[in-house]
Amino acid sequence: MVGIVNSAQWGADRNIPNPSEPARLPPPDGRARGRDRLDEFPDHRGYRHQDRSTVDACNQAVEIYPPDAVKRRTVTWDGMAAEMVQAMSCEKIELRFRAPLHLLAVCFQGMRSDGDTFVEGLPRSRLRDVSRKLTFVPAGHEYHEWQEPRVLTRVVYFYFDPAKMPTYLEAGVAPAPLAPRLFFEDVTLADTALKLKRLMENAGADSGPYFEALGIVLAHELVRLNAGFSRIEAPVRGGLAAWQERTVTAYIEEHLAEQIPLATLAQLVRLSRYYFCRAFKQSFGMPPHHYHVHRRVEHAKSLLAKPGSSVTDIGLALGFSETSSFTTAFHKTIGLTPTAYRRSLA
Repeated sequence: MVGIVNSAQWGADRNIPNPSEPARLPPPDGRARGRDRLDEFPDHRGYRHQDRSTVDACNQAVEIYPPDAVKRRTVTWDGMAAEMVQAMSCEKIELRFRAPLHLLAVCFQGMRSDGDTFVEGLPRSRLRDVSRKLTFVPAGHEYHEWQEPRVLTRVVYFYFDPAKMPTYLEAGVAPAPLAPRLFFEDVTLADTALKLKRLMENAGADSGPYFEALGIVLAHELVRLNAGFSRIEAPVRGGLAAWQERTVTAYIEEHLAEQIPLATLAQLVRLSRYYFCRAFKQSFGMPPHHYHVHRRVEHAKSLLAKPGSSVTDIGLALGFSETSSFTTAFHKTIGLTPTAYRRSLA
């Protein structure tokens, strides 16, 4: 977990966001508008999805001092944002956060010679090895940490708009307040966070739907964790009904070259996005986004069998924004590049 300097240096004049203010997610360029304490990865990619108003109005994130001690990359989507933070040196650093957003911090690498972590409502911790530890800060709670790192810290912050969090009924759990947690472990949350981290590091311009799907899973698991896993109803067990399968697959085929939001598919079959994802995977053996890509690749195979169209033209016709993303998706599915596949037909 990243942290810093002694709190006296931070100063009493810090502008801590008022918890009563509307939630505003960190912007996709990694900067907090109106502030100068945030840095960014120079090669960031922002993935914006359905709720542009939420994203465009945002400017609240974990503040880190000194700002040039870290690199940051932020990705935002509907009601949620993820921010990778990587320390550039082992100098003392400090973090502060208090906002009308929920914060989940997942530390993938963290070892400190000295330090102190505080989450409002919990005892302080001076734990030295915080690798693979998670911390949850509910909206309106204060989070403060400083440390002298022994290794270069790598952490991902997930910001959740409380108004966009799953309801307890959708998550299938008994109502319970979201409680603060400090340096805990949870395999499901950690695995989903790792998938999002890898997607941020390697994603292309067509990864938006997968971001959204993983974010939905992360939000639901977080609600279930804080509710103590007290079930209200069982999740979808038998997958989609026959009519739901027909409706969804027909829609995907008709909009093969388009980006299809999860919310659109879920509405077609009258399910929440979370239950739709689980039921779809139960029926088809893969998430909706992977199925969509698979159908694009299958259609690409038929087009590659016909002379006259270049690989680039076929990729663009099927909704891939770049030849490289088309080639990557095709190779992952078929085991050959589009060019190699076309040659194999000859």
